[in-house]
Formats: sequence, structure tokens, C-alpha cells
Amino acid sequence: MSAVLTGPVQLRRAGEASRPAPASILPLRLQGLGFAIAGKQLLDDVDLVLEAGRRTVVLGPNGAGKSLLLRLCHGLLRPTQGRVLWSDNDADGPARRHSLLFQRPVMLRRSARANVLHGLALAGLGWHDRRERALAVLARFGLADLAERPARNLSGGEQQVLALARAAALEPEVLFLDEPTAALDPAATARIELLLQLMARDGVKLVMVTHDLGQARRFADEVVFLHRGRLIEHRPAGAFFSAPRSPEARAFVAGELIW
Repeated sequence: MSAVLTGPVQLRRAGEASRPAPASILPLRLQGLGFAIAGKQLLDDVDLVLEAGRRTVVLGPNGAGKSLLLRLCHGLLRPTQGRVLWSDNDADGPARRHSLLFQRPVMLRRSARANVLHGLALAGLGWHDRRERALAVLARFGLADLAERPARNLSGGEQQVLALARAAALEPEVLFLDEPTAALDPAATARIELLLQLMARDGVKLVMVTHDLGQARRFADEVVFLHRGRLIEHRPAGAFFSAPRSPEARAFVAGELIW
């Protein structure tokens, strides 16, 4: 299966190019963000600004709050303290132009094409537009030959590419990724990383959680490092990996076990 896009990820219909682009939902600002459940503070007092144009990798040991942070940003969970603000003042993000891709994507008991069509239907597109966009995104993600195959019969790597295509079809400005290659072999991982690089090139803001330091070094423009639910460092990737400031980050980059 080819992983090379044949065109930009943004999939506008004929006649749409002349329309003015919607106002950006970035920067994303987290102000005193926290989340507690059953009296336990899982994320505490996170202040963070995520700008357009940088690939952001969220790092930290197990239980640091990385996946929770993505879910709060995307709106799957509501913070118990603080605020998530898009474009400085919108708590939900205009038109919800952000998507979340999980480590193990949920595939409908339908074809690959029907999985993409379903997401577009939920977004309110008419049948003709859904059909055109689904065909275009499947072709651009190297899935055209698998369009009618039941999605649950695809390999793990093919399912993750399909999940990425399904998200891209919605034309998100921001894509959150929760360990999207954790269960994949090296070839499938390389395919996903290439597709993500091309999406970033086409203007999609990527925010990815990973446990793979090698992947983080390859992918990140900036690093957000969490430990025990707190933001410890937010720095350019080169500076973070060459000279982490905190003892927790230094131990993490050195491969030591921290908790």
C-alpha cells in the first residue's frame, strides 16, 4: 500500500478555493487547566500555549497525564479547573475544527469507504459531497484499492491509515494523536509518520503523545513534558533533548525509570 499523498490533505470541492479561509482556531491556550476524579488530582494547574506551524510532542512517564491532556483539549472531557480556549476566547473551537486519533481506532462493521463516509455524514455533508471527498481522501492516502474491503479485515497498519484518512477528510486545523503507532511494526510506523509529515506540511497542526523517544526526536518541533500531572517543560525539541532543564526530564531522556 502506498503512503504517498498525491495532493494536499485539504480536500475542498470545486469552487471552494475562492472562498475566504475561516479564521484560525489557534493558538490554543490552556489556563490553569486541571482535572480531578474521586478526589485525586490527575492534572494540575497547566498553563500552555500551542501555536500553529509547530509539531508538538507530549512526553512523560506512564500516569503523567498525557492522554488526559489530549482529551481535555479535544473536549471529550471537561476540566474540573481552569479553561481550554481556542482563538483566545472560544471554549469549544469554532466549528470543532480539531480531531483526535486514538492508538487503536474504532472501525465500523462496514467497508473502508463507508467508514470515511460515516464521519462526513456526521459532519453534515450532503451525499454527493461525501462521496467525492471520501473517494479523494482514500486515493490520496493509498487506500483506493481497499475501499470496499471490510475495515475490520484490514491489517493494524491499514486500519490506522484509514483512521488518519477519516480524520483528514474532515479537514481539521488541529489533529491530536494519542500514540498512533504504538501497536504497529516499523514499516507501518514509517508509513504513518510520512503521512503525518505531509499533513503538517499542508498546514495541519499536530499534537502527538508518544512513548517512543526516537519517534519524538524525528517528529517534534517542540516538546511538552509532563510529570505527575504537572507541566514541567515546554521547549523547542532540540533544546529539550540536548539540555533538559529539570531533573525529571533529564532522567526521562536518559532512559531512566521515573514515576
